[in-house]
Amino acid sequence: MQTRRSFIGNAALGVLASSALAKAAAQSAGKAAPAPQNARRYQKAFMWATLRSKTSEKLSVLEKFRLLAAAGFDGVEVPSAMDQAEILAAKKETSLKVPSIVVATHWLKPLTDPSASVREVGLEGLRQALRDAHAYGASSVLLVPGKVTKEVSYADAYTRSQEEIAKAIPLAESLGVVIAVENVWNQFLLSPLEAVRYVDSFRSPWVRWHFDVGNVVNFGYPEQWIRILGHRIVKIHVKEYSRKIRDEHGPYAGFKIDLMEGDSDWPAVMRALDQVGYSGWLITEQYHPPTMDDATWLKHLSAKLDAIIAV
Repeated sequence: MQTRRSFIGNAALGVLASSALAKAAAQSAGKAAPAPQNARRYQKAFMWATLRSKTSEKLSVLEKFRLLAAAGFDGVEVPSAMDQAEILAAKKETSLKVPSIVVATHWLKPLTDPSASVREVGLEGLRQALRDAHAYGASSVLLVPGKVTKEVSYADAYTRSQEEIAKAIPLAESLGVVIAVENVWNQFLLSPLEAVRYVDSFRSPWVRWHFDVGNVVNFGYPEQWIRILGHRIVKIHVKEYSRKIRDEHGPYAGFKIDLMEGDSDWPAVMRALDQVGYSGWLITEQYHPPTMDDATWLKHLSAKLDAIIAV
């Protein structure tokens, strides 16, 4: 029977015909024995953009921070270009941390756009996110590197995003903030082997990966991605997905399910994180059922994260 390491190595050779990539993937396959469950040390955070009920829309930044702190979260992932003074004041009062910043421009002004002027706006959005992260004490920014469309070829998306990200690396290094590329439904960077090659192409510790568990389940297995990406992972998005709901109601409907009730194999995911030595932030980006009020939902999510950590 093939070992996991030989499988990853053979896959890299067969799919990408790259011995260097095969070696990188094999080295990321996790040599260490899984850590005891009670030795796991994670901090729990919440993705700001998912708190969007009619009630929460009326709350101030500070009031939202208080809700999250009361629910048991340690931090919050906020978008760039918010009022820095408000965020800093809320951080100080609640003691919540900001571990990650989401680049606010990466969907509307992608780094892969055919227009150089649009790409420049996207690049400045990335730079602003890096500056915000430094101000808040965040160690990374979440970047969607671009998207493949009928008008933007895969090859162009690859080269354009590389060129634009490279321009931001000096700022990232000077501020001590990592640019963390996320796997999303953007028709781009569709396999973990390619993700490794992409990150490694920058030859910089300031470009790494923000891994979203739920985004992979539609077409793959999160634990396999984790073992291949290995040390490149700097943050984890915790999100659920149901293939059954997808098949019945469409691809995006698959996200409308509670944590630990879909097709994410959380014990396998946590074992894989143990293997690659990840012990950082778990940031939930989860569907909010309309039947739950904000406070109840946030406490529920916090408890679910505790359960995932303990599996």
